[in-house]
Amino acid sequence: MRMYDNPVLPGFHPDPSVCRVGADYYMVCSSFEYFPALPVFHSRDLVNWRQIGNVLDRAGQFEVPEDLAVSDGIYAPTIRHHDGRFHVITTHVGGGGNFLVTAERPEGPWSDPVWIDLPGIDPDLAWDEDGTCWSAVAGVGLARIDPAAGKVLDGPVPVWSGSGMADPEGPHLYRIGEWWYLMVAEGGTADGHSVSIARARSPRGPFEPAPHNPVLSHRSTGLPIQCTGHADLVQAADGSWWMVLLGTRPRGFFPKFHVLGRETFLVPVEWADGWPCVGTVRERYEAPAALHPFPPEPARDDFDAPALAPHLISPRRRPDGAWSLAERPGWLTLHATGDSLDRPGHTFVGRRQQHHDCRVATRVDPGQGRAGLSVRMDEAHHYDIEVCRGTVSVLARIGPVRQCVAQLVVPEGPVTLAVEFCSADAPRPAEGVRAGGPDTVAFSVESSDGGATVAELDGRYLSTQVAGGFTGRVIGMYVTEGSAGFDWFEYIGRGAADR
Repeated sequence: MRMYDNPVLPGFHPDPSVCRVGADYYMVCSSFEYFPALPVFHSRDLVNWRQIGNVLDRAGQFEVPEDLAVSDGIYAPTIRHHDGRFHVITTHVGGGGNFLVTAERPEGPWSDPVWIDLPGIDPDLAWDEDGTCWSAVAGVGLARIDPAAGKVLDGPVPVWSGSGMADPEGPHLYRIGEWWYLMVAEGGTADGHSVSIARARSPRGPFEPAPHNPVLSHRSTGLPIQCTGHADLVQAADGSWWMVLLGTRPRGFFPKFHVLGRETFLVPVEWADGWPCVGTVRERYEAPAALHPFPPEPARDDFDAPALAPHLISPRRRPDGAWSLAERPGWLTLHATGDSLDRPGHTFVGRRQQHHDCRVATRVDPGQGRAGLSVRMDEAHHYDIEVCRGTVSVLARIGPVRQCVAQLVVPEGPVTLAVEFCSADAPRPAEGVRAGGPDTVAFSVESSDGGATVAELDGRYLSTQVAGGFTGRVIGMYVTEGSAGFDWFEYIGRGAADR
């Protein structure tokens, strides 16, 4: 029996939405304040996913104010394929509201946004047999829209507000057989998160709730996967049904902490008496009939390609003058646009942390600049290891406190900076008490003088429970003074369950 491991898309990839076109599946996730925005993934089996681009990958599509609040930006997209085109509808919180983009190919190019005067967040898309386009929004209201013109033709009118829990959101409307199904997330996206569903003969209702709502929730359980909700349904080519949803994997002693953000999980769906039944979201399942894995991505990016890899992201924006792959061939050159990671506007290029245990490293030539490697939740919660004129420093920003934790003198010239994450469940020998946090974050440097660990820090302060917000850790290269060159950037994950 072939098995697959959850999550199928680890790391900060919340609010998944999926569609099938023939034998291929495509998925998008929320990206909030990061650019490029709305990552697009492709799969042949719903288990193995490969990022093929970003929906919003040019400045004209995704304009944000420089002071856009953390966890604002792109919320809860829906992807659908209709009439030969891919459609993605989503909300730009803090930057204009709801809009829709289309493309002939999922890799893009995607159109410029068509803005829709539709109130609320988390818009959905569904088409009737006669071509009528419906959009449900959090709340839950339903509107008839013209997606090409961006016009609301009717509504939104309230149709069903869930089973009575807080924050009914993330609605998805489906025509399955003779019924219209409306599925929503409820209970907030934290520990009370859940999925409920209702059905009606018409998209306008009246909707009859499922007798076993919520159809999915891990609230008030000790299960290793928590915060389960915000789901989307898809039927496979063999007729089986599946659900993608977000969840978290908290670690550490009470209260547990999750550091990777909300991740994407996959569960099989059975139907009984016309209702979907899910059960517990487990860490391992029997795999679909045929698996189609992709070749593994190289651990090291040598910056030899003509463009940055699609999984590399930056907070809010990435001005053309802030980075270059051509200025020094084979290197990523970064130019400072701000003098501190504590404020928006800095130069940062990184990737999501996707494994609880992993090592991230880069070889940097700082020249006369100040450059390094940062583990980021937001401007008020980050750990950094940086080099400047022969001194390597480890810095910690936790809320209102910023401190230089340790320093080490190294020869001037290129150095390798590394961050290693290790689960921290063992007791501390000196104190005889539990470490408490989810992991230990160790910072090291390698230079012509050799290698050394500079500092070790508790990972709990870079968790959602401390920092708040809807994202997870992002690890990246940065420059806050002058310019610097990065020869390579390497990410090595450990642990089969983290994929």
